[in-house]
Amino acid sequence: MIPESLIQRFKAGELINVVVQDSSTKEVLMVAWANQEALEKSIKSGNATFWSRSRNRIWIKGEESGNYQRIINIKLDCDGDSLLYLVDPAGPACHNGTITCFEEKIL
Repeated sequence: MIPESLIQRFKAGELINVVVQDSSTKEVLMVAWANQEALEKSIKSGNATFWSRSRNRIWIKGEESGNYQRIINIKLDCDGDSLLYLVDPAGPACHNGTITCFEEKIL
């Protein structure tokens, strides 16, 4: 069930930030966005689903690559403005073929 606070944000046209984390290794895999439809599809299907700002449409992670992310749990942060998807990934998260999108070190 989607909390009312999130539904109100969605009705206002907001996208919610989604952090995706491997449920086993705890490594952060990627960051994406969700609208209400994407979150509902994630809950119903069990596959990580997002709103693609570049494609301007719903996007299921793995729909082209086969690297689906099976959702184990979804958590809402304390401010109610970000989600954490704990997933079981079927392959690399990054379009570059790396396990995580966070490969480049700055510090």
